Amino acid sequence: MHEIITLQLGQRSNYVATHFWNLQESYFTYNAGEESPVNHDVHFRPGLGADGTETFTPRTIIYDLKGGFGSLKKYNALYQMEEESSMPRGLWDGNEVIQQQPQIPQSEYQKSLDLGLTPPPLISETVRYWSDFNRVFYHPRSIVQLNDYELNSRLMPFENWEVGEELFNDLDKEHDLLDRDVRPFAEECDQLRALQIFSGTDDAWGGFSARYIDRLRDEYGKTSIWLWGLEDGAKVQRQKQILRSINVAKSISAISPQVSLYTPIMDPPHPLPTYLNIDLQSEWYKSALITSSIESATLPSRLRQYHDIEAALAGDDGTHRIFELKASIVPEASENPAGSSRTEAEAAGSLAEDDGIDENAKFDINFSYIDPAGRHHTFNEIQVARGFEFARADEPWLENSTLARRQRLFNSQSALQRFDTGLRLPILDSFPRNLFADSRPEAGIKVHAALAATSAVADRIKALQAIAGRAVGVDEREALVNGLGEIRETYEQGWMSDLDSGEDD
Repeated sequence: MHEIITLQLGQRSNYVATHFWNLQESYFTYNAGEESPVNHDVHFRPGLGADGTETFTPRTIIYDLKGGFGSLKKYNALYQMEEESSMPRGLWDGNEVIQQQPQIPQSEYQKSLDLGLTPPPLISETVRYWSDFNRVFYHPRSIVQLNDYELNSRLMPFENWEVGEELFNDLDKEHDLLDRDVRPFAEECDQLRALQIFSGTDDAWGGFSARYIDRLRDEYGKTSIWLWGLEDGAKVQRQKQILRSINVAKSISAISPQVSLYTPIMDPPHPLPTYLNIDLQSEWYKSALITSSIESATLPSRLRQYHDIEAALAGDDGTHRIFELKASIVPEASENPAGSSRTEAEAAGSLAEDDGIDENAKFDINFSYIDPAGRHHTFNEIQVARGFEFARADEPWLENSTLARRQRLFNSQSALQRFDTGLRLPILDSFPRNLFADSRPEAGIKVHAALAATSAVADRIKALQAIAGRAVGVDEREALVNGLGEIRETYEQGWMSDLDSGEDD
C-alpha cells in the first residue's frame, strides 16, 4: 500500500480540500462484487469509532484559525463518546465562570445529512463556511484550531508572511507539531508515498507552510511533497497587491526547492471560458473549479492501474518542480480529450502519434500567470484525460510509456506522458450544479487536465524579483533576490539558444 497524507492550511485551502474529500467519498462502492477504480486506501485510513464500529476517515490534518471551522465539531457522531465531559479543575477550588461564544448553527444541508434525508440544493448564500457543504466524517486528530488568530480579523490580520512563520515556530516549540499531528497518521501507513499540502502562498499561510515543510523535509527526507499554492486573483489596492507579491516571492524561494511539486494556483483563473457559470464572490464556486482540475490532474495517483505518477512528475532530470495547472471541460459530444479549443480532425491526428501524446493540446482554463500567446518551452508535462473510452489497441502509452519517454528524450523532445480513464468527474449535490454549462449531473463530465513545467516560470520569477528588489527591506533583499535568481536559471538554461536559432531561419 502507498499512502498519501494531506495537510490543509487555512480557509481557502479547506474550501478546496472539502470538495476534494467529497469527490473521494463519492467513489466508494457498496454493492457486493463491485470494485471502484479508485484505491481508497491511498487517502483514507481505517479505524474504530467510539462504539467499536469500523470507520474509514480521510488521512488529513486540517488547520484553520479561530472561527474558521463553522459548525464543524472536533468530535462527530463516530467519536462523540470520546469527548471529555468536563475540564479538569486543577488546583483551583473557587467558583468558576465559564464564558462561551454562541455556537454557529448548522446549515440546512448538514442537518439533512445528519438525519439521512435528501439535502436541499446549495446556493452561494447558504454556504458560509467550508464545513457547510462537507459530506465526510473526520477523525478528531484531523481537526486543529489555531486560536492565536481569528478568521477575518481586522485588528490582527493573518496577512504577512513573517506572521505565519512566527506562528508556526511558536506552536512547534510548544507542541512539536510533527510529533503531535503528523506522526500518528504516518505510523499507520505501510509505506508513506507522499505528503500533499493545500496552502495559501500570498498571505501568512505561506510562511506557516514554509516552516512546516522545512520540518517535514528533515523528518521525511525522501518522501514526495506536493504543494498546491493558492493565490488570490481578485483586484486590490496597489499596496496590498505588492504585499501579496512579496509573500509569493518568499513562498517560491523558500518552498519550491524543498518539494517535488509546487503548483501556483490563481484563484480565480484569468481569463475564464464562456461555458463556466461562476460566482466570483463565492469561495464555494471558485474552489469547486480549482478542485475539479486538481482532482483530475492527480487522479492517476489513486487509480488501481497506475503506479508511476511520481516518475512522470520528476521528468527526465528532476530539476523542474514548479508546474502550471490547466484544464478543459470537454463537451459531451466530443469523443477525444483534446479540449474544447481543438477540432476533431486535429485531435484524431494527434492521437495517432507513436506515444499517444497530444503535446499541442490547448487548455482554456489556466490557473497560472501564463500568457497563452507567448512562446514557451515545455520541459515536462503530464496529461490526464478522464471520461473517455479507449480501445486497448489505441493505448500504446499505457504499456510502453517508459520506452516512449526515452524515445522522446533521445529525440530532444519534451517529456510528456498521458494517463487515461473512463471515470468521469462526478457532479455532486455539494458541488455548484450550474458551474459547467454543458454538464449532466447524473452522468458526470469529461475533463482534460495537465500539469506542465515550462520556461514561462522564468518570466513570472523575473517579475517577482523586480518587485522584491524595490519593496523588500535591505536586510533580506539580497538573499531573496538571489534565491529567486537561482530558481529562475533552472527554467532558462538549455532551451533559449534553440528557440533563438529557430527565429533566425
